[in-house]
Amino acid sequence: MNKIDLTDSLEKIPVKIFSNSSDGSAFVAQQIAALIKQKENEGKKCVIGLATGSSPKTLYAHLVRMHQEEGLSFKNVITFNLDQYYPMEKDALQSYHYFMRKNLFEHTDINPDNYHLPDGLVPKDKVKEHCLNYEKQIEDAGGLDLQILGIGINGHIGFNEPGSGIYSKTRLVTLDHSTRMANAYEFGNMSEVPRMAITMGISTILKSKKIILMAWGQTKAPVIQKSVELDDTEDIPASLLQNHDDCTFIIDESAASELTRFKSPWLTGECEWTPTMVRRAVTNLALKIKKPVLSLTNEDYNDNGLNDLLTEKGNAYETNLEVFYMLRDSITGWPGGKANAQGTKHPERSTPFPKKIILFSPHPDDDIISMGGTFMRLHDQGHEVHVAYQTSGNIAVTDEFVTRFIDFAVGFENMFDIDETKSKKILDDATAFLKTKKSSEKDTAEIRAIKGLIRRCEAKATCKYVGLKESQIHFQNLPFYETGTIEKNPMGEADVQITMDLLKAIKPHQIYCAGDFADPHGTHKVCFDVVIEALKRLKAQTSEQWIDDCWLWLYKGAWQEWDITEIEMAIPMSPDQVVKKRHGIFIHQSQKDSVPFQGSDDREFWQRAEERNANTASLYARLGLTQYAAMEAFVRWHY
Repeated sequence: MNKIDLTDSLEKIPVKIFSNSSDGSAFVAQQIAALIKQKENEGKKCVIGLATGSSPKTLYAHLVRMHQEEGLSFKNVITFNLDQYYPMEKDALQSYHYFMRKNLFEHTDINPDNYHLPDGLVPKDKVKEHCLNYEKQIEDAGGLDLQILGIGINGHIGFNEPGSGIYSKTRLVTLDHSTRMANAYEFGNMSEVPRMAITMGISTILKSKKIILMAWGQTKAPVIQKSVELDDTEDIPASLLQNHDDCTFIIDESAASELTRFKSPWLTGECEWTPTMVRRAVTNLALKIKKPVLSLTNEDYNDNGLNDLLTEKGNAYETNLEVFYMLRDSITGWPGGKANAQGTKHPERSTPFPKKIILFSPHPDDDIISMGGTFMRLHDQGHEVHVAYQTSGNIAVTDEFVTRFIDFAVGFENMFDIDETKSKKILDDATAFLKTKKSSEKDTAEIRAIKGLIRRCEAKATCKYVGLKESQIHFQNLPFYETGTIEKNPMGEADVQITMDLLKAIKPHQIYCAGDFADPHGTHKVCFDVVIEALKRLKAQTSEQWIDDCWLWLYKGAWQEWDITEIEMAIPMSPDQVVKKRHGIFIHQSQKDSVPFQGSDDREFWQRAEERNANTASLYARLGLTQYAAMEAFVRWHY
C-alpha cells in the first residue's frame, strides 16, 4: 500500500517551494503568460493586480525577457497596482509609478492607458473619492483575474498592516513603524519615509479570481509559517488569504525554512534520522523545555513527538551524548585550525599552519561587524589574513558627511598654506548640488567617489587596528554596485573576473564570506554569488589545484545570526575581546549613530552584533555547554 504524504498536512494554503527566487519567479511568469494567452484566445482582456518591492523584481525581469525573446504581448493586459506611498511624486525614485515603469511597463508593449496605480499626490480631501473610483475601475475592467502579492515581515499584503479587516477596501492607511523601517533602504533616511500610503484592501484582494503570493529569503520565513500554518487573524493580514479558494504561496527554500515540514519534519510524518536531523531535533527539544541536552529523558522525547527517534536510537542517554559531543566539537578558539592538534576534533584542519586566508567583506565594515573577534584571532594566531572589500559602500554615506570631510580638506590646505583652489571648488560644487538634490536624483560621480573614499579610509583604519599590512588590504570596487542608486546591477562578468584574479594571486587555504542575505538592498547576496561563481570556475581549471584544499566558511551578524542547530564552528570571545571588537566597529564613523539602510532593526551595528554574539553564547550555555561572554558563528559551504 502506498504511504500517504503528510509533509504539508499543517499548511492551510498551498505552498510551492523552489530552490531560489529566480526559479520561483520563472514559474510565476509562466503562469502569467499562460493566463494572458488564454484570455487573448477568449477575446477578453487580462486583468492583473501587480505588486512592487523586492519580491517581484525578478518576476518582471522574466516577463520582459519573454516579451522581447518569445513575443509575449501585453497589448491585451490591464493592470492595477496594489499601493502607493502618500504623498509621493510619480517620478521620485521611490515612487511605485517609477518602479513599474523601469522594471516592466517601459520594456513591453502595454498600452499606457491600461496600467493603473493609486495617485500619491491626490489632494487629501479627494482621497476617498479617488479610492472609490479605483475600486470602480477594477470592477469596470471585469475584476482581477490574478493578483500578485509580496509579504512584509509583519504579515502585511499591499499596505494592509496588522489589524486590517477582511472587509477593508482601497483606502488611505498609516504605515506601521516596522514597515517604514523595513522600507527605509529605499530612502536612505528614516525621516524621509512617508508615514501614509494608499492601498487596495483585503476585500479587494480576495475578490481576485486567483492569487499568487511570492516570498524570498530567511527574513520572510517566520511570517510565512504563521500565515500558512496558524489560524487566520487580522493580526497577520496574509493569513486571511486562507479564505480564498485559489491562492498559492510561491517561495524559496530559505523562506520555507520555518515551515514544520522543514523545521520539525518528525511532526508531519516519517523522518530520516541523519546526524544533522538528530542534532536539530534534540537541540530544539532541549531549548523548548528548558533543559540541558544531557538532562533530557525518554519521557521528554515521547511527550514532544520524538518517539520515532527513540525507537530508532534505543534510549535518550546515548542520543543525548551524541548531540552533546556535536555541540561541544563545534566550539574552538582556533578558527584557522590548531597547529599539531591530535586526538581532538576541531571544525578546521590543523594543517597547513599558518594558513593564507581571504575574508570577503561585501561592505567596508562587514568584516569587523560580523566576525571581528575571529578576524583579530586569525591574525593574532599567525595566519596571513587578507581582507577583500567587495564594494565601495558609497551609498551608505550621508550627504552631511561629504561636506564635513571636504570642509576639513579645505581647512587643512588653508592651515598649511597649500593651494586650495581645486578643493574649494569641489566643496562649493558639492554644497550647491546637495542643497538642491531631489529624492529622484542620484549623486554626481565626484560625490560618489568622495563617499567611497570616506568608507575606504575607515576600512583601512580598521585593518591597521587589527594589525594588517597595506598589502593585505584589497579594495575590489565590484562594478555591479556602482550605479549611484540603491538599485544595483546584476552580477556581471567583470565582477567574477576581479574576484578570480584575487583568488589566484593569494591561493588561500581558507575563505570567509557573508552568508547573511537579509541585507535590505541585496548587496550581500550578489557578493556571495560572485565568490561562488569565481570558485566554481577556478575549480574547473586543472592549473588551480590549490582550490581542492580551500575551505569556505560563511558568517552572519550584521542582519541575522545562524540558527543554533546549523552552526558548525563557534568562536568564543572574552569580555575584553567583545570590547575590542566594539572599538573596531566604532572606527566606521560614517555608519555610527544613524545606520543608513537599517532594515527593520533600528539599533546600531555594534549593538546588533554584540546582542547576537551574546545570544549565541547563551544558547550554548542553556544546552549545557560552557558559558562564554559571546560567540561568533560559522557554517561551512561546500562548492
